[in-house]
Amino acid sequence: MSWIITSTICSDISNLYLIGRFPLAQRYLLALNSTTMNRRSFAAGITAVAGTALLPARSFACQQNAPTFNLKYAPGFRHFGNSAGKDPIDQIKFMHDNGFGAIEDNQMMNRSVDLQQKIGDQLAKLDMTMGVFVLGFGMMSYMMTSNHTGEGMRGKPDVKAVRAELKKACLRGIETAKRVNAKWCTVVLGAYNPHLNDAYQFANVVDNLKFCSELLEAHGPGMVLEPLNHVNHPGVYLRTVPQAYAICKAVGSPSCKILNDLYHQQIEIGNLIKNIDDAWDETAYFQVGDVPGRKEPTTGEINYKNVFKHLYQKGYNGIVGMEHGISLPGADGEQRLIQAYREVDSFDIKR
Repeated sequence: MSWIITSTICSDISNLYLIGRFPLAQRYLLALNSTTMNRRSFAAGITAVAGTALLPARSFACQQNAPTFNLKYAPGFRHFGNSAGKDPIDQIKFMHDNGFGAIEDNQMMNRSVDLQQKIGDQLAKLDMTMGVFVLGFGMMSYMMTSNHTGEGMRGKPDVKAVRAELKKACLRGIETAKRVNAKWCTVVLGAYNPHLNDAYQFANVVDNLKFCSELLEAHGPGMVLEPLNHVNHPGVYLRTVPQAYAICKAVGSPSCKILNDLYHQQIEIGNLIKNIDDAWDETAYFQVGDVPGRKEPTTGEINYKNVFKHLYQKGYNGIVGMEHGISLPGADGEQRLIQAYREVDSFDIKR
């Protein structure tokens, strides 16, 4: 026997989620899942009725795709393991079914070449965008701890050896980016050296980033520098967007821009919208997480609905990485995560 999935069924299940009756809705879905149905259209129909992508989208269907978001929010592979399973390809399909247009994955360079290619192919098939992955600069800390003569708290590193490591990382990043069609990779600048004058450290960072930029400009991807807050990352060199802005201006390359993680900046300096505007011309990427707790928007003090509206009105068409955890456990928490993004993305559209 096959079910005929109607808008009434979609509405009933959606309403169960909206009023918090997750277990009952899940039992309803399990019953439906045992029948012959198309995964995508059912999940999309539920989304269309409820106004939010709330349900696992693996075996169900109504008549239309899940609505997309105003901005290109990018989940990671940690976000939907309960709803979509552990397979990255299944997770990408689930994200797409629920309206997300991008993904990001810090660990992409550590994944097999075969899996990287499969991820890239699946993203291309679904017309989704690959966000950042972390560029593995094993010698990145030398950007601060050595001065131009090699002096620093780690002795006298061989500058040629440092540059060789940086080149090796850049070339690996280039090959990874080609497989997954990534435009940007994340760079973290290591530890602050209390034994070396700030001006020398700044000069070292700029010189080494210029070296990397020359390699990346010809082949891509670009680097985005991520300032980290001092509470979660004590002793880190790069802490604020204004500091990153000065570095990017000094490097002067289209391959060296800012990743503005609003979670870190709320802790470090606040004044989020003003700093977004002031650093706009050197910013290529945003990440988010609420404060405190680094969970999804709506769980803390940041008014992400206003922030996202501001980004949209400024014409931002890049990626907003979901660099945060989930406040509730299991599949219910993953559905709440999607609902939270529907809520903060529901601003009035004016451009």
